[in-house]
Amino acid sequence: MNGDSFHSVTLDTQKCKGCTTCIRYCPTEAIRVRKGKAYILDERCIDCGECIRVCPNGAKKAVYDPLSAIEQFAVRVAIPAPTLYGQFDEHFSVNRILGALLKIGFTDIFEVARAAELVSDETASFISKAGPGPWISSACPAVVKLLQLRFPSLLDRLVPVVSPMEAAARIVKERLYPGRNDVGVFFISPCAAKVTVSRNPQGVASSAVDGVIAIKDVYLPIRNVLPYVQERPIATASAKGMAWAHIEGESEALALPKAISVAGIHDIIGVFEALENGKMKDISFIEALACPAGCVGGPLTVENPYIARARIRALEKHPQENHTKETENIELAFSSVLKASSGLRLSPDRVKAMLIFEEAEIILESLPGLDCGSCGAPSCRAFAEDVAKGDVALTACIFKLRENVRKLAQELILIESIQPPGLDTSDADDSI
Repeated sequence: MNGDSFHSVTLDTQKCKGCTTCIRYCPTEAIRVRKGKAYILDERCIDCGECIRVCPNGAKKAVYDPLSAIEQFAVRVAIPAPTLYGQFDEHFSVNRILGALLKIGFTDIFEVARAAELVSDETASFISKAGPGPWISSACPAVVKLLQLRFPSLLDRLVPVVSPMEAAARIVKERLYPGRNDVGVFFISPCAAKVTVSRNPQGVASSAVDGVIAIKDVYLPIRNVLPYVQERPIATASAKGMAWAHIEGESEALALPKAISVAGIHDIIGVFEALENGKMKDISFIEALACPAGCVGGPLTVENPYIARARIRALEKHPQENHTKETENIELAFSSVLKASSGLRLSPDRVKAMLIFEEAEIILESLPGLDCGSCGAPSCRAFAEDVAKGDVALTACIFKLRENVRKLAQELILIESIQPPGLDTSDADDSI
């Protein structure tokens, strides 16, 4: 599953009914419906998982590693997202949940919540040196991709610090098990975007993560062994790290004045549009998480995001803080500059792109502007661009098809009206 074209979010064509629900909710217009089936435009997909949430037929799914993937390593280290803790009843402590991970096959654990504390400190340090904001969190890979695709002018506002997932994996590889090649690090993930970014890293040359397993895949194995797990000190993270699982968690950890938190990809787009238009100059920091309520709302979770958030909030009041593992001197800054994506370009050739744009504008003028989706595109503008690029015929729009049929009928009526009376052409020579 390697390669620049890899996306965790995929389509199960057997389940797809071509209902067009997904095209209305995709924030980057990355989905089309053609010949009764949806398909995803790889260059536009940001792996936000919005289509997974809204598809009524379960046709959108995430590709990730199975739990059995850990068996190829002698040392199997789980790096669980703090979202995992909110999936279980309140009477199961973090220590018992982590103990359950050891019972289902892992040999060691390092909490991503602990790494989140370090990332918080690194982010606060960067902002204090970099000057006035607004600065944008780089924790959510779907948001980072959104910036690259739709808001490239804001990329210089992105905090160039790796995610807690990547930080945790580096700590395992560089501090806990340095120099060993038999160590596998597996992120227990709430979202599809984390799967994609482990294959195609953002801001770094390669990821220290060896695999990503969905929370929903480990939920039942953990739930089955939890009653038999004894309470013992395993957890190392404080409330500061646990809070990253939900919206406002990172902002609270940074304790910056005039910071805002926004969850949900469509609300984030609204904030970024306002920022581009110069309306948020007094904001110091923007915590942006693509999923509803934050990572607790990820498509690979099992619990209601608001229930999960309440559970984690309760856990934050009684955190464990046993910082006994070495975490110093881990490089957390980006090693490369993020570049804008070309996914929205009409053509790699600038002249051709301008011609396509002009043609699309002419086509758009002739369309009804209803954005009904019956053509299989999310909007009339997107459909006009598809037609101009030669991806689809203009008559895929039912209004244009009806218009063509009406014109044809009128032409036939006109032909019949001017035909000389008594003239029978039924036996005319076909060669005429």
